[in-house]
Amino acid sequence: MKNTINSLIEGSFDLHVHSAPSHVKRSIDDIDLIKKASTYKMAGVLIKNHYEPTSGRAELINKHFDFYTKAYGGIVLNSTVGGINPYACESALKMGARIVWLPTRDAENSLKYGNMKGDFFNREGISVIDDKGNLIKALKDVIEVVKKYDATLATGHISLEESLKVCDYAIKKNIKVVLTHPDWNRTKIPTDIQVTLGKKGVFIEKVWANFDDGDCDEEEFLGVMNKLNFNNVFITTDRGYYTKKPPFESLVDCIEFLINKGVDCKNIEKMLKKTPKIIVEGV
Repeated sequence: MKNTINSLIEGSFDLHVHSAPSHVKRSIDDIDLIKKASTYKMAGVLIKNHYEPTSGRAELINKHFDFYTKAYGGIVLNSTVGGINPYACESALKMGARIVWLPTRDAENSLKYGNMKGDFFNREGISVIDDKGNLIKALKDVIEVVKKYDATLATGHISLEESLKVCDYAIKKNIKVVLTHPDWNRTKIPTDIQVTLGKKGVFIEKVWANFDDGDCDEEEFLGVMNKLNFNNVFITTDRGYYTKKPPFESLVDCIEFLINKGVDCKNIEKMLKKTPKIIVEGV
């Protein structure tokens, strides 16, 4: 099985990894992250930070190190960048960011569950809808910027109601949109809705950390993949927290699990290589 796992990792992407420098203690820093990914011959890793854009960090790594793996950056529209701020969005995308996440730790929906470990602000939550349930203008402006740069919008930690409206609007605007970890306890999306959105063209993120940490069961993790015939579904680890397994060991565990559950290697490749490449490169 080891050779099979290695061949599946080679050329793969992980588009949701938390590395240092960070406001939360991490198991690995940016440079060691991409260096280690290169030993696995991964195609790319996207560095995520909740409070600052990572596009500049990724550019420096790609310029100054001859790593096999390409570093990608993104931006999360939390309070530190002005929330739903098209100017911060354009700045990050101009610097090479490939994914724009809507609010995560500062989302009104997430804060209903209380602060996450490492949060240090006393703040009001951010929502992308107004009192009448309509998408706010700033969100629509952000989507126009994302479209301009052929980047990808991700739902972050917003609510089910917000996610549905954002996804529908993004599809109408013909931009790539990701349903962010819909199996996590704060952003849980029923599997039938995940399938419906996937069939509409939304990219459904299946996060190994959510299954490994017990936030979802096997049916929630695997069932959506099968019902979508593994189309518009991609695998990420969402690892980097220092008390958990590191990203690469987590990715190996995930692949081993999928193989043991009978998922065909061609479908694993689709979720690890083909679909993520479309998300960050558009091809």
